Amino acid sequence: MPAFTYGRPWFTGIIFFLVGLVLAIGGIWLVAVGGSPYYLIAGLGVAATGILMLLRRTAALWLYGLVLLGTVIWAIGEVGLNGWSLEPRLVAPTVLGLWLLLPWVRRGLAPVVPEAPINRYAIAAPGVAALAAIVVLVLGFLQPVGVTGTVTAAAIPGQADTSVPDGDWHFYGRTPRGDRFSPLAQITSANVEKLKVAWTTRTGDLMRPGEDVGGTDAGHEFNFEATPIKVGDTLYVCTGHSWVEALDAATGKIKWKFDPHANTDPDVYLACRGVGYYAAPPGKTSVCQRRIIAPVLDARVMALDADTGKPCEDFGDHGFINLTQYLGHVPAGFHFVTSPPLVLHDRMILGGWIYDNQARGEPSGAIRAFDPISGKIIWAWDVGHPDQVVHPNDGTELTRGTPNAWGVYTADPDLNLVYLPLGNATPDYFGGQRRPFDNAYNSSVVALDITTGQPRWHYQTTHHDVWDMDLPVGPSLVDLPIGGQMVPALVQSTKRGEFFVLNRVTGQPLVQTVEKPVPQNGVPGETLSPTQPYPVGMPSLTPTALVEHHLWGATPIDQMMCRIQFRQATYEGQFTPPQLKKTIVFPAFDGVIDWHGASIDPTRKLLIANSNYIPFIIALHPREPYVKSGAVPNWNGQGDEPKIKPGIAPQYGTPYIGMVHPWLNPLGVPCNPPPWGTLTAIDLTTRKIVWQHPIGDTRATGLFGGRTNLPLKTGIFNIGGNMITAGGLVFIGATADDMFRAVDERTGKTLWSVQLPAGGNATPMSYSANGRQYVLIAAGGHSGLGTRTGDYLIAYALPQS
Repeated sequence: MPAFTYGRPWFTGIIFFLVGLVLAIGGIWLVAVGGSPYYLIAGLGVAATGILMLLRRTAALWLYGLVLLGTVIWAIGEVGLNGWSLEPRLVAPTVLGLWLLLPWVRRGLAPVVPEAPINRYAIAAPGVAALAAIVVLVLGFLQPVGVTGTVTAAAIPGQADTSVPDGDWHFYGRTPRGDRFSPLAQITSANVEKLKVAWTTRTGDLMRPGEDVGGTDAGHEFNFEATPIKVGDTLYVCTGHSWVEALDAATGKIKWKFDPHANTDPDVYLACRGVGYYAAPPGKTSVCQRRIIAPVLDARVMALDADTGKPCEDFGDHGFINLTQYLGHVPAGFHFVTSPPLVLHDRMILGGWIYDNQARGEPSGAIRAFDPISGKIIWAWDVGHPDQVVHPNDGTELTRGTPNAWGVYTADPDLNLVYLPLGNATPDYFGGQRRPFDNAYNSSVVALDITTGQPRWHYQTTHHDVWDMDLPVGPSLVDLPIGGQMVPALVQSTKRGEFFVLNRVTGQPLVQTVEKPVPQNGVPGETLSPTQPYPVGMPSLTPTALVEHHLWGATPIDQMMCRIQFRQATYEGQFTPPQLKKTIVFPAFDGVIDWHGASIDPTRKLLIANSNYIPFIIALHPREPYVKSGAVPNWNGQGDEPKIKPGIAPQYGTPYIGMVHPWLNPLGVPCNPPPWGTLTAIDLTTRKIVWQHPIGDTRATGLFGGRTNLPLKTGIFNIGGNMITAGGLVFIGATADDMFRAVDERTGKTLWSVQLPAGGNATPMSYSANGRQYVLIAAGGHSGLGTRTGDYLIAYALPQS
């Protein structure tokens, strides 16, 4: 009987040859720009394996076994036993090695059966190498990621802020101190796994056409970032199109809703993070004794009766005030408010969002205080005159283009101080034409007297900021044991991942802070700071500097592309200034910690922060070619800005235009290694990290922007904050996997999780109604992050007995 023969392994040979060819060509490119020679060598080996397969030579097995074994040795040499760093180096090559062991592949190399003995040894080559790779991968993923520890500090009685009833949540951070700590303890680590949906309400405000993922259609970005407040038996929330709704706290039933019909067409960012509450003191006559004060996205603020939702006629013009007054010319979409005003001590204090990177001399970033009853302006603090308090009249125009404070403000009612998180004078990426007062106050935390607006102190966290490292949220206030006594402190989180701990009375650092040299060599006309401040007395969440051999990708090919891009770009570590070529900025303007800030347990002196890690690419280009081509038409600041292709920052009034985007490889995968998101606990007494773990997985973040993937525990990008309860729990949505989690405050272990119907990219809150504790989150998605969109408010509670 004739021996059975197998066909030539055409498919396998061609695949190996093509993969090897791509690696070899990319490897030549990488070597040419000064990178690793591995991809060239491995590519030639894989391509040769493919050719030998097509020639039906058993030497193909020997050769690929050698390539795979060399890859294992190379991978360990580059990244050690780090599971996620080994994955792009070993998984795909191991799969190819195992493929060669399949009978219809390996037997196609020998036309006669039984095979000659030499073939059996050849078969062992890729098998042994694949086994070695699998062992190394397993060992890598068994290594602990982050910091494992347990909080041992006992709760100190009397440290929680009692200015708000325990069951209420009157401010964005529950109290004006911004700690986002609930003293409720009905839900604990022992029973949190029993949490169920108590009620779900839909606001009715949904994403509209042109407000899609990342604003790619019409340049808009629709988000539901709100943290409701709770006063008495009622919740109050605002939505992405500036609606305000009141809900029964126990049932979620909508009591009233008000739509101000905001013109959001010019706005590139559609969000409302919260509302303010004001109760007129006894003896003060008011149309609305209790009122909700809320921002409107077309640069207005409105006051609504807290009981009926009707505009308060005594506030401004029939319930509204126009925030463009005293700002001079305001082009469409260049000024609006996304954060709740701070309403305290008979003042309503706010600033506003200024359209980043469009022009010099944009509308003023001045901070203004209004009477919460009449809506009349009381004072303004203008960085153009930082030591004065301005009392605007009809002819006043506040200094244009000054640093603004667009995030949530915090305050110490006893000290009568409000704390402002300042940004930059526009534009962000070129500062060569900034004025002395701009440079003195950009990226600073500033303390003002609430009643008078008089400045008390300021502290700068980034000098001459050309990276958009503005402070996106006010500091959290906490009293800390220092030198045997409780010292009034604040902790200012930053996009840099640093925490500045200051005396909130004086603004002086309470931890060691030093100036360190940073890269120079900015573009012509730039004037960089030679040093930057580092609070070395506190743990840092700043990522380590990128190096080529730590770059990531889902496969060897896209990892190779990241290496090529890295070598082609300018990068000297943190604070590399934008160049006239592609410049890697890491951390970047999306932060390590963005507008959500950090939460503080004031009783255990514990800070909880969720962090992001994604680099960006910035490039500056001379303006004139873009003007000549019509890509960036000339504009003198009058009228509305010309329409410009998305992705270009025109920076009118400067010599340069800018281009900014996340650093992703062609598959849409980040070039920096996981974890891409972490949750960290820092002991503010010992000033050490107690625990740190990746937060979130990849289930909703597939390749090419897809939303389906394996739930790989890489830690994932997150937008939205966390909240702590006295029950020893940290609640967080925020992550791009659309999950809502309860984490053990002591250990960082996830104790409970649930899939949300849309992205929970807001900061949760907790309250009680009828003796029952609820945890509430807005689940409406974030189009910039690409999470599912919706309009849900979901409250969770323990089952009623």
